[in-house]
Order: sequence, then C-alpha cells, then structure tokens
Amino acid sequence: MAEGKDFYDVLGVSKDASSDEIRKAYRKLSKKYHPDLNKEPGAEQKFKDVNEAFEVLSDDQKRAQYDQYGSADPNAGFGGGGYGQGDFNGFGGGGFDDIFSSFFGGGGQQRSASSPRQGEDLQYQMDLKFEEGVFGKKTTIKYQREDLCHTCGGSGAKPGTSPVTCSKCHGTGTIQVTQNTPLGRMVRQQTCDVCNGTGKEIKEKCATCGGSGHEQKQHEVKVTVPAGVEDGQQMRLQGQGEAGHNGGPYGDLYIIFKVRPSDIYEREGSEIYLDQNISFLQASLGDDIEVPTVHGNVKLKIPAGTQTGTNFRLKGKGAPHLRGNGTGDEHVKVTVKVPRKLNAKQKEALKAFAEASGENVSDHGKNGFFDKFMN
Repeated sequence: MAEGKDFYDVLGVSKDASSDEIRKAYRKLSKKYHPDLNKEPGAEQKFKDVNEAFEVLSDDQKRAQYDQYGSADPNAGFGGGGYGQGDFNGFGGGGFDDIFSSFFGGGGQQRSASSPRQGEDLQYQMDLKFEEGVFGKKTTIKYQREDLCHTCGGSGAKPGTSPVTCSKCHGTGTIQVTQNTPLGRMVRQQTCDVCNGTGKEIKEKCATCGGSGHEQKQHEVKVTVPAGVEDGQQMRLQGQGEAGHNGGPYGDLYIIFKVRPSDIYEREGSEIYLDQNISFLQASLGDDIEVPTVHGNVKLKIPAGTQTGTNFRLKGKGAPHLRGNGTGDEHVKVTVKVPRKLNAKQKEALKAFAEASGENVSDHGKNGFFDKFMN
C-alpha cells in the first residue's frame, strides 16, 4: 500500500461498499487516469494507486485482512509473521483471517443480491478526421450491448408466468448453515444456492434469454461530437451501457475519440500550426500569398526582407475552444526555399545583385558566392 493512502479513499467509496460499487468505482477511475488517455502529471501514479486499491478490496479475503489490520499483508498484526502462524495454518492454510472467513462468511457488509444494480459500462472508439475533430459532427453509432429481454421484459420468466418466492430461503436471499469447528458449532449465513440471492425462483424460464432477463442486441444512439475535441479525449453518455439487474439503471457508454493527424497541420489544443514555403524573391521583395486554413484559404502579407523561420499569426483561424467561447489562431512559419539549380540568366542576375550589394561574386572553390547562396 502507498504510504499514507487509504484504499477506500483512493477509490472514493465507503468502508461498507459492495463489491459492485467497488468494481464500478475502479472502472471509472482506471479509465480516467489510464496513461494512454490521461497525459496530466501524476495520472500514471494515480492509475497505479487505483489498481493497487482494487486488487485488495475486490478480494474478500484480502479486504477482510485490510479492514482488520490496515494492510493486505497476511503477516500484518502478527509481529512480522512469527506469532502462531504455523498453528493457525493447520485449520486450512490461509492464516488467522481465513478462520473467521470460514466461520462467518467473510469480512465486510455485502449488498443483497436482490438489490437493484446498475449495468456494466461500455467503451466505444470513434475515429475522426482532423477536420471533424476541429468542427465536430453529428452521427449515429451502432454497437452490441446487453439489453433487457424483449420477450420477458427482464423478469427471466416465461411470458404469462412470474418468478415466485424462493422455496428454500423464503425470499430472504440467504440461508443459515451450521458448521462444526474446533471452537464448537457455528452458524453462518450464506447466499441461497437456489435463487442465487435474489429471493425469487423462476419455475418456467423465458425461452429467449434462458432466465437471465437479458439478451445481446444491436443498439443505436445519436452522438453530437463537440467542436474542438482532441485525440484521446472521451465523452460519457449516461444510460447507454448495458442493462441493470433487479430493476437497476443502465450503465454508461464512454466514447473515446481517435482523431486522425493532418497531412499539413499540427494542432495543440485550439492552436493550429502550418509550415509554409516561400521563394527567395518573395522573402526579399515581399509578396501577398495565399495560405490554407481549416476555415479556407486566406491571404497573408509577406513583408520585404522576411527571414526564414519567421512566424505569422492568423487570428481566429484555429480550432474552437472545447470549453468556452472563441476560436484559437493559426500560426504560419515560413521557410525560404532556394533553388538548387540555376540557369545562365539566373546566375548573371544574381551576380549583378551581388555586385550591387558589394559582395564578392567569385564562384571558384567551395566557398564561392553561388555555393553560399545555395546553402
């Protein structure tokens, strides 16, 4: 366990949380802090803490040990493992906490199996073009999910019949079992093996779902992709996951956006970056050029004497802000391109330019004028 951290606090659940609540909290937090989806500082460590907490609290035996001693280490509370370890292992090989687990059915309060439970969450990856990430779009997605059975409506019983009160547990969902132990006769409570804790017994099962109350179906949902969404971000659609149990609500659907990179643009948040080539003459004399943006081509004024690497900003030509009003900018970085081959007229013109500038026009040797010009 990480120093100073409480596993229940890490998952954001109470100490009497059911296994379903722990599992749901783990799924939510592991998605939130997964290193592939969350690049914020500290996210990777939080992801490790969440996994460590779930590993202990999802295991009844480890959880009972943790609740009693504040550690999932079976040696905790016994002075490093020396006190009575060999003697207690004689009762079943699991340590002191295993004895109490076998007598009383494990540590921690468990939610009744007949209680309403939310359905499982689902994840869907949506591929977007670069421009779709910038401007968003409306679309309809289709996916398979566990839905309520259309024949029985989720009851699991054959149409015209209904589940009845369990004949073994009389609707409580639990039964008492008497067990002889080295400490005497002990009575413990366990989940009913006839109704699996639901308190209801299905005499005639639905032919479609086999008594489960659920069936796999293709589901459609309309999705509005927000403008300005970025690669790796996600969106939650409440109630679009799998069907709940015992009248519980549907789970949620998490859409993970995969935005395809552009061939010409780079993007950081709402800011877009473009590399633009200009000629030696355009840089020297200045020019009005046309450059592409995601909003369409626009004119950009290149002042005379522009140097390679100069950056220009096109205000409002970037991506919309995902949260809030306004739009980012496009940043254009110009690179002065020099021709690698010159014809005779071009050479003469450049010699004249060099002479007018007071430059040495000698083209002999490695450091001649044209060699410098090309480089």
